[in-house]
Amino acid sequence: MQRGDKINQKKLKEIIKKYGERYSKILEIDVDGGKEREIFKWWLAAILFGAPIQEKNAIKTYKKFEEARVISAQKILETGWQGLVNILDSGGYTRYDFKTADKLLEMSKNLTEKHKGKLSVLKKKSENETKLRENLKALAKGIGNATVEIFLREMRVAWKVKPKFLKFEKIAMKKLKIKKSDFEKLSEKNKIKLQTALMRIGREIHKKFRKR
Repeated sequence: MQRGDKINQKKLKEIIKKYGERYSKILEIDVDGGKEREIFKWWLAAILFGAPIQEKNAIKTYKKFEEARVISAQKILETGWQGLVNILDSGGYTRYDFKTADKLLEMSKNLTEKHKGKLSVLKKKSENETKLRENLKALAKGIGNATVEIFLREMRVAWKVKPKFLKFEKIAMKKLKIKKSDFEKLSEKNKIKLQTALMRIGREIHKKFRKR
């Protein structure tokens, strides 16, 4: 490793340490173990993170779902639209409560009817990552690229996938002069952490730019 490479890797590790705490760790979800229950919990969280909402509100709302024990497709269906709206509102998800309740119900219905209620079954039916993305988005209207890539980012180890860089991550990479070649030298778990860090940094950069 040349001196320039060492400097770049040191900078990346500093960024990871400061900004890279994984959302799955914050939410105490063990996605790396590959268990179905944990994967669905992260999928639910990814749907919440996928909206343009503050990180703290998405975290708080997910925890409300956990408190209510509504962390499976079957439980979401049993809870019903009004019950979901109530949980979303209690977490501060008021701006997107109706739309998200619709999305969660449609997603749970399709996952149950088409994939036996299991995301692992959906993955097995997907011939490649392009099809996997299509199948995830097809679960419900309103599930877009942001939600899918946020979900896949944490599934890098368990599912051996390569999530794409989203807008805010690209903004941060450009600002910090981070190359994809630098990123590829990291371990798989550190790649997850760095992408998470870039997401946070990119959002802050975007927010400051909009205030000008």
